[in-house]
Amino acid sequence: MSVVTTDTVVRDVGRILRAVSVLALASVPVAIVNREFYAVPAFLGTALVMAGIGTGLARYYSDAEPPGKPEAMVTAALAWAVVSALGALPFLLIAWTISVDPYPAWANVPAMDDTTAVFKHPLDAIFESASGFTGTGLTMAAVEEELPRSLHWWRSLIEWIGGVGVIVLTVAILARPGSGSLTLYESEARSEKIHPSIVRTVREIWKIYVGLTVGSILLLLAAGMPLWDAINHGMTGIATGGYSTHADSIGHYGSPLIEYAVVPVMVAGSIAFPIHYLIFKGEIENIWRDVQTRWVFLWFGGGSLGLTAILAANGEYGSLEEAFRVALFQFVSATSNTGFGTAAVGNGTEVVWTAGPVLVLCLGMLTGAAAGSTVSGIKLIRTITLVKGTVWQVQGMFYPDSAVRYFQLGKRRLSEQQFQREYTEATVVLVLWLGALVVGVAVLLRVLSPAHPLEYVLFEVMSAQSNVGLSAGITGPTMPETAKAMLIVNMWVGRLEIIPIAVLLGALFQRLDLYR
Repeated sequence: MSVVTTDTVVRDVGRILRAVSVLALASVPVAIVNREFYAVPAFLGTALVMAGIGTGLARYYSDAEPPGKPEAMVTAALAWAVVSALGALPFLLIAWTISVDPYPAWANVPAMDDTTAVFKHPLDAIFESASGFTGTGLTMAAVEEELPRSLHWWRSLIEWIGGVGVIVLTVAILARPGSGSLTLYESEARSEKIHPSIVRTVREIWKIYVGLTVGSILLLLAAGMPLWDAINHGMTGIATGGYSTHADSIGHYGSPLIEYAVVPVMVAGSIAFPIHYLIFKGEIENIWRDVQTRWVFLWFGGGSLGLTAILAANGEYGSLEEAFRVALFQFVSATSNTGFGTAAVGNGTEVVWTAGPVLVLCLGMLTGAAAGSTVSGIKLIRTITLVKGTVWQVQGMFYPDSAVRYFQLGKRRLSEQQFQREYTEATVVLVLWLGALVVGVAVLLRVLSPAHPLEYVLFEVMSAQSNVGLSAGITGPTMPETAKAMLIVNMWVGRLEIIPIAVLLGALFQRLDLYR
């Protein structure tokens, strides 16, 4: 195992922090426009802390070598952890600012409410930030309507940035071509390239992403959603993040039209950026020709119909149309890893949905949608590789050893050696991913009340690790701190597809000489 160059990792983490500091600075005008002047120092302070630490690290280690693959993996794992921790500062500082009394009248400080008060606790603030940056959407905010608009904006903005990744943001801002940028880009569980140049690829991704976001906002406005809500839901919907401005999420509106309008936003976030690029160029046939995109629609459609049948058979809803609408929305939300909700899955210890439909949603959360999109989970391409590859392996037992075989994966024709490499990679990710899931479930079962149904605990951990954000009524400010910390780890693991974290742990063990 090669030794990870610490100077390179620290320098690149500094560069990422410096880029992310722009987000806090860009949030100041939002606070001013909404006359939440008391929030301005919190965002300015966050920007100064991030920029100060980032600039210091980047300059001190400016002579470090470009990152190799191990350095890039460790950088990704550390950067997401550090950004999530420092991204908690606006929650923490705004909550403490509101709690100060007296305060100048010009600051327009509101009365403290129970929801915002939660973020005076650092762990709750870090949970909210980690959930946002990882695109999860699980929240410590009991009544989201009570939050200041500046915090609504911060939650939506960090989810929106988290949808494409903080390293993608950094590459776009620094705009430095070369192998270092490519290696960092790939470390964030991305491999798609629209152009040979990685900088041009990232810029093209941002153009597509901004265009899809604007289109989503306009669609939600046309469906009858108010402007502020449409902006926030358009951003978090296309990012497949799921933060909402309302405690009841999309169910708040009680509007079938809005519910149906949100579905294509979540689907758009589930399609890989290179396919969006081809579609925008007029090559519409790629919706069906691309194996992942084809399976996005097949899986979303088949899963929704299957869930509809279960809900209808259980008599959960008053009509077949309502059962279909709920099933369609919830399955697409779960499988796209968005986390918007229109119906309660569970209420903690109180059973709402039975085990059957809950486990169907768990299956959707596990697979996720297309690699190269904003979703998490195992990804459909790995699922296809594992399922189709296992069948191919079994069929190989009936061929002579001298037979030359090829594995067809969409438009790609893989030799046996190429197939084994991709099949092994998918298997390793699945095994490690399931291992982290088992640990999370075990910890929550240990610290939660035994009255919580097992399927709800599994659902909650699966939702965190797949970066979904749907809840069975377990996640909240009253949850034990051990459970909160465990779900933060699950969110971190899920966003990075676990390999960078495994490399980070390997580097730590090597540095501490624990392999002897």
